[in-house]
Amino acid sequence: MSRGVVCDFGGVLTSPLQEAFTAWERLSGVPLSALGTAMTTLTERTGRHPLYELECGRVTEAAFQADLAAQMTVDLGREVTMDGFTETYFANLHPNAELLDYLTVLRGEGVPLALLTNNVREWGPYWRAMFPVDDLFEIVVDSAHVGIRKPDEEIYRMTCERFGRPPEACAFIDDFAHNCEAAAAVGLHPVWYQGDVPATIAAVDAFLGR
Repeated sequence: MSRGVVCDFGGVLTSPLQEAFTAWERLSGVPLSALGTAMTTLTERTGRHPLYELECGRVTEAAFQADLAAQMTVDLGREVTMDGFTETYFANLHPNAELLDYLTVLRGEGVPLALLTNNVREWGPYWRAMFPVDDLFEIVVDSAHVGIRKPDEEIYRMTCERFGRPPEACAFIDDFAHNCEAAAAVGLHPVWYQGDVPATIAAVDAFLGR
């Protein structure tokens, strides 16, 4: 069976996520540290991490943003809203053209490609508009639609099953080390993307035997 490539979306096929968050911080005047503090407080209060709940499709984006805004309003002592967050975030998130071009070449050579992303259900129209997702990837596994997120090992097994390949026949590209470690535990070949596209391409090529 031919080897294939499973790839993350945000931070791999896009510019760094931090740049998009920083743009929102600059425009809103709300420090990013306040977001982190609010999520920690909400997690301790409810026993559920709000971002994880969002990325597993168990809460809506509107509810997630309302809860965060309410907590930050308390924490900062002034009214905070997250109005326009999504639009600002995606206006400052750009395709990683170099890596997308490489994957397009692989696809043209017949290398099977799959996308595995922790994402938000309501964000589909935004990120899918960035490049022809369904033309490039045979399958897309989106955490918000399957109710599991990386680094839960089950989502890697699900991806391989839908991809029709055993884990050992799949390279996995992700920008988070813990996601790569979980993939490796299942049997996939991890490629930790750290912003170096040539090094990432070389690692995938080596796995594919190109």
